[in-house]
Amino acid sequence: MVVPETEAAMRLFLCGDLMTGRGIDQILPHPCDPALFEPWVRDARDYVRLAEGKSGPIPRNADFSYPWGEALGELDRRAPLLRLVNLETAVTAAGSPWPVKGIHYRMHPRNLELLRALKADGCALANNHVLDWGTEGLEQTLQSLEAAGIGIAGAGRSLDEAASPAVFPLGAGGRLLLFAAGAATSGVPSDWAAREERSGVFYLPDTGEAASRPLLEAIGRHRRPGDRVLLSVHWGGNWGYRIPAEHRALARRLIEEGGVDLIWGHSSHHPLGMEVHLGRLILYGCGDFLNDYEGIEGYEQYRSELCLMYLPALDPKSGALEELTLVPFRIRRFRLQHATPGEARWLAETLSRQGLPLGTRVDWLPRQGELRLRWEGQVAPSS
Repeated sequence: MVVPETEAAMRLFLCGDLMTGRGIDQILPHPCDPALFEPWVRDARDYVRLAEGKSGPIPRNADFSYPWGEALGELDRRAPLLRLVNLETAVTAAGSPWPVKGIHYRMHPRNLELLRALKADGCALANNHVLDWGTEGLEQTLQSLEAAGIGIAGAGRSLDEAASPAVFPLGAGGRLLLFAAGAATSGVPSDWAAREERSGVFYLPDTGEAASRPLLEAIGRHRRPGDRVLLSVHWGGNWGYRIPAEHRALARRLIEEGGVDLIWGHSSHHPLGMEVHLGRLILYGCGDFLNDYEGIEGYEQYRSELCLMYLPALDPKSGALEELTLVPFRIRRFRLQHATPGEARWLAETLSRQGLPLGTRVDWLPRQGELRLRWEGQVAPSS
């Protein structure tokens, strides 16, 4: 697609992980074989039953719009120029489960209509589940997304392809480049690293200073004057609010030396604190946007059923952040519904506590039904 030229802020839709395998795949019209290879659960339908035991009946053979629920109307109303997602599953009915790995996600290729229902423009694939069904599964994932016309970043049939961005033309000859990389700290196996003649992901063995070199080189090869650059990075653990100092240092270095306009981090199953550095937004962890965890016990204090729609507005000429709107949702019966005022307030208070050392806070605006990021030098919006 070509985004029309405009002087207005460039508003994007970003979200946390889309974990559309296992239980989510099973309620859609074309489920994969439900057999799993996990230590405790051997049938993906058990995740559906767990969720039903907590929240009530979930339809089978559900329409592709069902999991998105109230998020679709919200997206249409807010009309972002691009809709970008981190797809944390293989899209395949082929391949074999990756050995010595506890969890394997896959969604049937015919269920890729789920992303069409979301009107997704691009997918980041550099994460710790895209090769769960081996290189054959990755190949079918790439073919499926290519056939659907959805941009791909972070995985490919070679290192050059994996390190290349998804390119979205903007007005006046500019482009938005989406790069994606997956770090070992998020559980990406080293064997998944793409090589010159081997498929895989754009892999970061660590997130220290050395990690910036391949990223800066990749950005430098592709960036042209007038381009806006987004980097999706899958890093860190699943639970906990601590942001490693090396994540902050890497993000700042990429902004300062690589001209990255927005760092879009994920891996944590719940949202993390946010930072604005030199006018550029750093999302350290966006949480999950869709998963099948409903009914699974453990880590309740993080409230991973609560999730956010991230709608950053960037200056189209400079890439600087003008505004970040966050729309709060909850996952119930494998479907997104608006969060209650109490849930939205909890998210705002939690993100404000986590953002305090980062120089940010989050306000809950009940009349608008949204959260808004405030950072140093910004005036809190009226509610």
